[in-house]
Amino acid sequence: MYNNQKFGAFIVPTGIGASVGGYAGDASSYARKFAKNSKLIVNPNVVNAGGFSGITDNMLYVEGYSLDEFFKGNINLVPSENNKIGIVFDKAISQDVLNVHLNTMNAVKCVYGVNIKAYEITEKEVGVKFEMEDNGISTGSVENPQTMLEASKKLIEKGCNAIALVCMFEDPESDNEDYANGMGTDPVGGVEAILSHYISKELEVPCAHSPAFKDYQIYPELVDAKSASEYITPTFLPCILLGLSQAPLLSKTHGISVDELDYLVMPYDALGSTPVFECLKRNIPVYAVKENSTALNILPDKISDKIIVKESYQDLLNITQISPVAAEINSA
Repeated sequence: MYNNQKFGAFIVPTGIGASVGGYAGDASSYARKFAKNSKLIVNPNVVNAGGFSGITDNMLYVEGYSLDEFFKGNINLVPSENNKIGIVFDKAISQDVLNVHLNTMNAVKCVYGVNIKAYEITEKEVGVKFEMEDNGISTGSVENPQTMLEASKKLIEKGCNAIALVCMFEDPESDNEDYANGMGTDPVGGVEAILSHYISKELEVPCAHSPAFKDYQIYPELVDAKSASEYITPTFLPCILLGLSQAPLLSKTHGISVDELDYLVMPYDALGSTPVFECLKRNIPVYAVKENSTALNILPDKISDKIIVKESYQDLLNITQISPVAAEINSA
């Protein structure tokens, strides 16, 4: 419990082809329902939706590396509002694409009052490459992460306490042509996680990444609803700015600890992660939702018989409104 309110975590890992949450904010509608009943940790992948965001005031927006550190008990989460955001732009971004992003930045400042304090352009090109593995997992590499770190440090020195990253990506369509049709894996999700993990680890601040593409036109073809929010905007920057604006700050001495967590919700076959193992160790209920399948094959029976399986997120919503102990009894 946190402040006499139920406290949960709703996680969909990035780049694993999740049937719910593997596209563009398509897990948001579920997460928003959970957030009505609980204070809710979400990773950016759950609520990021291009020009939209599923974030609500009752959510804590926490990037993957920091999420693992929280579950390990190494850091606490300090609720925060109106964070001072700094944006790092990749030197590889051309002026016209940069202008689109700067207009977007200013629009978010004007409409939402988001506190974007400054931006920096890296001294070198970041050099992002992404690829799809044979098993359907997206991954990649970063040639010059140090240049991104140096720009981030400049922003911290200017008083920023959250970092948005915007790196230049090649057009990903040839890597997964079915993505627009709501199938397969987001080709860029894996390397995006690498980028944000690196800055979060080095600087211990909230961080999220939005890719920039040379072609920023909006296409008129119809696409699947799960992917649609990425096909109607020239930049995905708004969602990470909205999330980072209210992302919790990180502290080793105070704030919300993992011991206050009441439950964790995960996709059914993606259970081999730090949050799962740490919750099991701490006797925090872990729910695996069959409705959400992924490219992984890490099932409950491979991990622990303590994991509680539910058919759908809707089935689980009623369970999370009662005590964790009662939930386990009810599911037996």
